[in-house]
Amino acid sequence: MKTSDFDFELPEELIAQTPLERRDASRLLTLDKYTGETGHHHFYELPRFLRPGDCLVLNDSRVLPARLIGRRSTGGACEVLLLIDKGEGLWECLVRPGRKLRKGTRLSFGNGELTAEIVEQLEEGGRLIRFDYEGIFLETLGRLGKMPLPPYIKEELQDQERYQTVYSKVLG
Repeated sequence: MKTSDFDFELPEELIAQTPLERRDASRLLTLDKYTGETGHHHFYELPRFLRPGDCLVLNDSRVLPARLIGRRSTGGACEVLLLIDKGEGLWECLVRPGRKLRKGTRLSFGNGELTAEIVEQLEEGGRLIRFDYEGIFLETLGRLGKMPLPPYIKEELQDQERYQTVYSKVLG
């Protein structure tokens, strides 16, 4: 299976740029596994599709504001997306601009409240970055980080809480 198997055209006018006021009014696409028939519904209709013995899985994780906008030691802008916490302030990340963010590059976020150094360039293009901060990292991230919105959403979120699911409890 290739990721290109999941590529499809989606008209820009059909991409919601902001969350709906009523979350349960979001669209729900259904597929009848026996007939192949699809249906267009709303999430408030979900209970009518559930039967005794069905398993409903809820995602209770909270999305980290894992996108950091900062400056390189040269003064140029940079962007870091946290992917995997490796422990002790070390994170696997994606970075922009990739060519300028090499091993040894120092980064600063939020007027120096959070600093970092790129400690390794990974084969797949990512970076291992060690962060330096005072206090609790997740609290610092909560102040400085942004939600990692997909590239097709152009509008910045005004209320980061609206990006969380209604079931979100566990950070990460």
